[in-house]
Amino acid sequence: MEPLQGVKIGCLFSLLVLNLVCGLIPICFKWFQIHAATGRHCRLLSLLGCTSAGVFLGAGFMHMTAEALEGIESELQRFTIQNRTENGGNSSDAADSTQKVYPYGELVISLGFFLVFFLESLALQCCPGTTGQSAVQEEEWHGTHAFGLHSHGPLPSRSQGPLRAVILLLSLSFHSVFEGLAVGLQPTVAATLQLCLAVLAHKGLIVFGVGLRLVQIGTEPRLTVFSILALALMSPLGLALGLAVTGGDPEEGWGLAQAMLEGVAAGTFLYVTFLEILPQELAASEAPVAKWGCVAAGFAFMAFIALWA
Repeated sequence: MEPLQGVKIGCLFSLLVLNLVCGLIPICFKWFQIHAATGRHCRLLSLLGCTSAGVFLGAGFMHMTAEALEGIESELQRFTIQNRTENGGNSSDAADSTQKVYPYGELVISLGFFLVFFLESLALQCCPGTTGQSAVQEEEWHGTHAFGLHSHGPLPSRSQGPLRAVILLLSLSFHSVFEGLAVGLQPTVAATLQLCLAVLAHKGLIVFGVGLRLVQIGTEPRLTVFSILALALMSPLGLALGLAVTGGDPEEGWGLAQAMLEGVAAGTFLYVTFLEILPQELAASEAPVAKWGCVAAGFAFMAFIALWA
């Protein structure tokens, strides 16, 4: 076995183990179950949830959106250069200028956002009960477990139910596959280790936040464990795919499709982050500055990791 291949296999198992451990911690320990918490315990869980919200926010902007925009732009530039070369340099300058100026990456991300918006609207129209809130969420909002506070307004969202949890898992799964794929395609041991360490540094926090979110919305334990297991397998799956295609040209044929899928995943992730995670974590009015600090700390950590990821 070549040293590079051995390092990549080691990274594969590291990603799998780290994701499983971090994702299962909130599920296996009752301390993280907010419906059983009172007083200071409940406040700590709320601040921890705000920190995970900051991590999700940073992952959405500093990793998923940034990678999607970069990938789509590079693929479009490659396509433009290739097309110009095939046409002998006679392509229209106006068309090239339009293609450079028009924000195709932002359009793809927006389409992902509106795709989830449409799916939720369709679910609410056809089966209102499928996106209803769990009993745990109702109690949290109405003050039973929210530090003794009581709500005097409408619920922050109409559809904080299983559908959004599924969307969150799907968008993160897409992103995890592409992250693992990037690790698997690295040409040297040093580059592989550097990228793998960057992925490990933020992936553990993200998967922990997913597990915490699933516990807080009252997801069935078996379904929660299955969801974390499926999510944990995505990065190793992508790395294995990268190992399989290392000998070929990964840019041919599917580079633009990969970038567009990453963009759609980024749009869905931003939708869930802004319309479920942040509103729910900031709903209660106690300790707003501390909550802001936790959200900012989570975002700052992801922004710091983006220097290497």
